[in-house]
Parts: sequence; structure tokens; C-alpha cells
Amino acid sequence: MDRDEELLRGRVYGTEHDDPNPGPRPGRDYAELVGGPLDGLLLDITGWTSDEIQTGAALMTELGQFGAGGRALYDPRPGERRRWDWSGDTP
Repeated sequence: MDRDEELLRGRVYGTEHDDPNPGPRPGRDYAELVGGPLDGLLLDITGWTSDEIQTGAALMTELGQFGAGGRALYDPRPGERRRWDWSGDTP
């Protein structure tokens, strides 16, 4: 199985827990979140500009250091647009 097929088996960040189809959808562009509280989830970056991707994301999560209302920080891995590394949590 190649890497893209593995990614297609993941859950997409922001989908509801009871969503019958929490996985990626055809025609969308995803980045895999690596490390931290959201490890293994996919982030839908469809339509993001190069600048937005370069900036990374502060993603809401209750699983991080600051609990409800906190955010996990993820940045694209140099040279790998489809893998974003966790860099810490923020309130």
C-alpha cells in the first residue's frame, strides 16, 4: 500500500465523531498531522494558498495542554507539504 492510500484511511480534523464518513473525500487535498494531540488526523487544505500553507495552523482541540479552548500548533514539514509537524500548544 502506498502512502496516499494510507492517508485515505485516516479521519479528517473537524469531522463529528458520529459522522458516518469521517474520512477524506475525493478531489480534496489533505495534510497529515504528525505528533501532538491530533497525531494521525488529516487536515483539509483544499483551496489554501501557498502563504496560508507556509504559515501553518493553530487547530482547536480539547486534547492539548490547555484543554477546552486550547489550540495545537502545526507547521508544514520542510519539503513535505502533505505532512505537518506539531510544534506545541497554546491557550
